[in-house]
Amino acid sequence: MKEILNNIEIWRIDNPLIFGLIEFALVFLLAYIIYLIVHKVLIQLIYKATKRTKTEFDNILLNEKLLTRASYIVPILVFKQFSFFNSEVEKYFDNILEALVALFVVLIINSFLDALTEIISKFEKFKARPIKGYAQVVKIIISIFAAIFIFGIISGQNFWSLFAGLGAISAVLLLVFKDTIMSFVASIQIASYDLIKVGDWIEIPSMGVDGDVMDIALHTIKVRNFDKTITTVPTNKLVEQSFKNWRGMQETGGRRIKRSIYIDVSSIKFVNNILLEKFSKFHLISAYLKSKTKEIEEFNKSRKIDISEIVNGRRITNIGTFREYVKAYLRNRDDIDKNLTFLVRQLSPGPEGLPIEIYVFTNTTAWVKYEEIQSDIFDHLMAVVPEFELKVFQNPTGNDFNKLNK
Repeated sequence: MKEILNNIEIWRIDNPLIFGLIEFALVFLLAYIIYLIVHKVLIQLIYKATKRTKTEFDNILLNEKLLTRASYIVPILVFKQFSFFNSEVEKYFDNILEALVALFVVLIINSFLDALTEIISKFEKFKARPIKGYAQVVKIIISIFAAIFIFGIISGQNFWSLFAGLGAISAVLLLVFKDTIMSFVASIQIASYDLIKVGDWIEIPSMGVDGDVMDIALHTIKVRNFDKTITTVPTNKLVEQSFKNWRGMQETGGRRIKRSIYIDVSSIKFVNNILLEKFSKFHLISAYLKSKTKEIEEFNKSRKIDISEIVNGRRITNIGTFREYVKAYLRNRDDIDKNLTFLVRQLSPGPEGLPIEIYVFTNTTAWVKYEEIQSDIFDHLMAVVPEFELKVFQNPTGNDFNKLNK
C-alpha cells in the first residue's frame, strides 16, 4: 500500500502519522466495500439458492446468523494483508486480528451446532430427546478451549503450555461449573431413563408446576402451566425429587375418573315390593333386577329361610341397586372406555357417609372434553340418587339450622 501511495504524486506526504492515517482509512474503506459485497451480494445469492431447493435442511444449516458471522472474517483478513505500524506494534495488532478471527470461527461453530441441533430435532426419533442440552455442553467445552486459545494468541504464549496449566486451576473450574456438570449428568439420566420428553404433561406440586414441557435445555426445563404461566425448572431438580409424568395416560388414550358420591347412611334400606316394582321400570337395570330377584328367591327357598322377618335371608337393598344402576349407566355411555379399569365400589364409611366411588376411564385425554364427560356423569347420578330413596350426605348449613329452630 505504501508503494502504491508513493507512486501517486498527490500522496507524497512527509509526515508519517498523517500518511499512516490515510493508509489506514483507505484499507478500512477497501475492507468495508469487500464486506458489503460478501454480505449484500454473496450471502443473498446463497439465500436464494437454498430457498430453491426442496429440502429445508440447507435453509437451517446456512442460516443468516452463521453466514453473517462468516462475513465478518473477510474484512479482518483484508486488514492482515497490510501493515500500518512499526514492527513492535504491528505484532500486537496482528495478534488482535488473529484473536478476532478465532472468536468469529468459534461463533460460526456455535451457529453450526445450533443449526445441527434444530435439524436433528426434526427427526421423529430425536424430537423428544434433550439434544439441545448435549449441544450446549459441546458449546461450553469449545468455548473454554477457544478462550484459552484466544488468550494465548493475544499474550503470545503457547496454547499447550496454557492448557497444561489448567490442572492447577481444575478445582476452581469444577466449582465454577458445578451446576453445569450436575445438569449435564441429570440430562444424561433423563435421556437414558426416558423420564420426560418435549410435550409431556408433568406435575411437580412442590414447585407449583403443572403443565406441558416446552423445552429441555442443559440447565433448565421450560414448562407452560395450564394457567398459561411459564415455569423454568433446574434440570437436576427432576432427578433429585419426585414428579408426576402424565405421558402414560396420554399414550393409553384414556383419562381416569376417580370420584365418590357420599350417601347418607340413614337412607340405606332393604327394597320392599313397592320399591321393587318401581325399580323394575328403570330400563337400565330391569334385566338385572329380574335375574337378581329370581336368584334370591331360589337361595332362600333352598335353605328354607323364613323371610317373614326382614333380617332373614338375602334381600335387595336400595344402595346395591343404585350401584348396579351406576354400572349400567356407565357401560351404556360411548365415551367410557370399557377395556380399561371399570369399577364402581363402596369405600369405608366415615363421618361424611358411605362413599360410592366411580373408578373408570374416558376414551379421550383432552382436558376440556374429559371435564365435560365427568360433569355430565355426576350431573345425572346426583339427580337420580333420590329415585332410589337415598340421600346424598351434606354437612348441615345455616338453612338447616333455621329449619330446626322453627
